[in-house]
Amino acid sequence: MDAVEKKDSDEAIKDIIIPILSSFGIELVDLEYKKSGPKWFLRVFIDKKDGVSLDDCEKASKHISQVLDVEDIIPHTYILEVSSPGLDRPLKKIEDYQREKGKLVRINTFGPINNQKIFIGRILDIESGNVKIEEERLGKMEIPLSNIAKARLEIEF
Repeated sequence: MDAVEKKDSDEAIKDIIIPILSSFGIELVDLEYKKSGPKWFLRVFIDKKDGVSLDDCEKASKHISQVLDVEDIIPHTYILEVSSPGLDRPLKKIEDYQREKGKLVRINTFGPINNQKIFIGRILDIESGNVKIEEERLGKMEIPLSNIAKARLEIEF
């Protein structure tokens, strides 16, 4: 499966999964469909306002599995895993950054800013397509969403 096929496949899976999750008040945080050794895995990461329970994961898994079996859009036998995104959840959408204001984040950028590509700081705001953070060494700065390759919450102890 090449990169274009994978992207199309991921989008088709999301188009099926999102309405199922929404009907239970659950949000799709992330989706991974990849091969590990000889097996394919479909990992679905979910969340909701008050956090997800084991029952939420079981209910989502049951309904997703039933619909995907009927739609039959996945060309391989796969193992479905549904879970919460964890404490170090990825931030992908504007709403993710807004919800997590004040929290510590690690941002990897596509291109360098001030000669670096990894930033750790507190989320201050998001506006005009920029994430504003208080970076540990550089102070207040803005990072364009379009330059963010990956962003995750940092676990604080």
